Amino acid sequence: MLKIAIIGMGVMGKNHYRVFQNLSNVDVCALCDIAQNEMYETPFFIDVETMLDEAKPEAVVIAVPTFLHKKVALQCIERGIHLFIEKPAASTVDDAKIIAKAAHEKGVKSCVGHVERFNPVVQGLKAELDGKEIYSVSITRVGPFPPRIADVGVLTDLSVHDIDLIRFITGKNILDKAIFKSRKIHNHHEDNAILGFELENSIIANVTTNWLTPFKKRRIEVACKEAYFEADLMEQNLNEFSGFHVNNSYVIRGCHIKKDEPLIKENEAFVHYIKTGDIGSLASIEDSIITLEIATES
Repeated sequence: MLKIAIIGMGVMGKNHYRVFQNLSNVDVCALCDIAQNEMYETPFFIDVETMLDEAKPEAVVIAVPTFLHKKVALQCIERGIHLFIEKPAASTVDDAKIIAKAAHEKGVKSCVGHVERFNPVVQGLKAELDGKEIYSVSITRVGPFPPRIADVGVLTDLSVHDIDLIRFITGKNILDKAIFKSRKIHNHHEDNAILGFELENSIIANVTTNWLTPFKKRRIEVACKEAYFEADLMEQNLNEFSGFHVNNSYVIRGCHIKKDEPLIKENEAFVHYIKTGDIGSLASIEDSIITLEIATES
């Protein structure tokens, strides 16, 4: 049994708790937050260091606000505890690099929670694209403003998902970028952005993201030499359009996707990583640093 503690019992902390409780090879040995607003069967702490010293977890999930990631991660690394850090790795690239360096020097396994990598439709799309010549990638990630997000804007909270997905599904590096952003309703940070990228192999990509849309939309469209793919990340549907003709006719194929909860797959991968050292599809801190550099540096 792998002893795991969860630090930060907001929305994502509660989700991790629910999922890990249902994994047979995991013991959720402790929970931690600045205040206990709900009753839990699992031992609850309001101080991170006390929890780490008394519960002695082998691994932790860090789901505190982003600006606290570095402090909490370093407290865990100092004790040789393996890390799952909810995205992004830290508020700044420099802080993320400090975490990565400390984890490497201490021999601590670490990853960052880019959960969309484990969305079955993303996995299916990545498999369909294998061996195909990709022309372009277009991603839409929009929705209403979430009041719980106060310390970062859409670039750090939302676009990091899609910058990571562009690299993940294409297997190519981003060479150049252009980012346009604005602040319309958020008190301190951007809430509206369009991002454009040039990748290796002359692939172009774009991301549209905002907190101004009254409904959620999560969609990836990929144009290839052989076909065009449309993936709905919320419905977990994937369609291939091919057999194009001059009279605008084409063939539609619904790709088989076995629907599942991405967080379950991601947490199972984290447990496997801790036990075997095989990081698989998990995003490393280095992946997150690359994404943060693209999203935040002009």
